[in-house]
Amino acid sequence: MSFRRISILAAVALLFGTLVVTTARAQSVSSFTLKNSANADVALSSYADRKAVVVVFVNPSCAFSKLYQGRLNELKAKYSGRGVEFMFINAPINLEASTDTDADKMKVKTAGNELAYLTDEGQKASTMLGATKTPEAFLLVPAGSGFTVRYKGAIDDNAQVESYVKEAYLAQALDNILAGKPAGVTDKRAAGCLIKKF
Repeated sequence: MSFRRISILAAVALLFGTLVVTTARAQSVSSFTLKNSANADVALSSYADRKAVVVVFVNPSCAFSKLYQGRLNELKAKYSGRGVEFMFINAPINLEASTDTDADKMKVKTAGNELAYLTDEGQKASTMLGATKTPEAFLLVPAGSGFTVRYKGAIDDNAQVESYVKEAYLAQALDNILAGKPAGVTDKRAAGCLIKKF
């Protein structure tokens, strides 16, 4: 067998293996229910008519979450009118910064707008999605009776300096999904504060 034929076979095997791994990684999510600042239920299933739902785990005490406040507000403003729902979940990062329901801590004011944070009682949503850090984003698309995770991880490639961002992973995935394309990159490791598990 020639070297060229072996190379072609190896490339085909590698491509097939990548497709299988990518397909296997597609995670299905059933609905979960969160609480808003008025202690009312907010169910993921209520957004089944949206083109996509972005779930972001944040914590007001996490320095990384603070650095992303403006960026999250801009993403919400840019995509909300295009059929995308945003859910910002306040996740505990340590015993002192547990899921506090104090109204002042449950909202972030940026550019005159407020992003209302939701509480994940019993950490059901973070466990179901596999969230480990704040901030960490999950792009969900309605599929059948649930949702499929199309992207998870970092919001972009520079957690510390917004002006140095070269790759806006979440925005790119959203643009691709809204254009009817695959998300592109499906997983990027998030930098942030570790979520405290109880």
